[in-house]
Amino acid sequence: MPLAAPIGSGLGIRNPYNILTIIENANVPILVDAGVGTASDAAIAMELGCDGILMNTAIAAAQKPVLMASAMKKAIEGGREAYLAGRMPRKRFASASSPIDGTFF
Repeated sequence: MPLAAPIGSGLGIRNPYNILTIIENANVPILVDAGVGTASDAAIAMELGCDGILMNTAIAAAQKPVLMASAMKKAIEGGREAYLAGRMPRKRFASASSPIDGTFF
């Protein structure tokens, strides 16, 4: 269970490469434990390939804990689906994804 950041800090994932290395070399499910502060942090952990997230403080310390719990659930589901779908390759230069034939200038 790698830490995203110090327990209770809510700093998010400080070193995604460390988590990726653990995932690539592990033969057991990987759960991020600690440091997740908001839904986007949870989505990133899941997009990296984590199998789950343990959390408490991000929900317990939120101004609206029930709403934060709902956001976390959606982020975790979305992050996992994005991981399973496989992201597009990162490119150094942009290229249009739509054809230019038939356009007017």
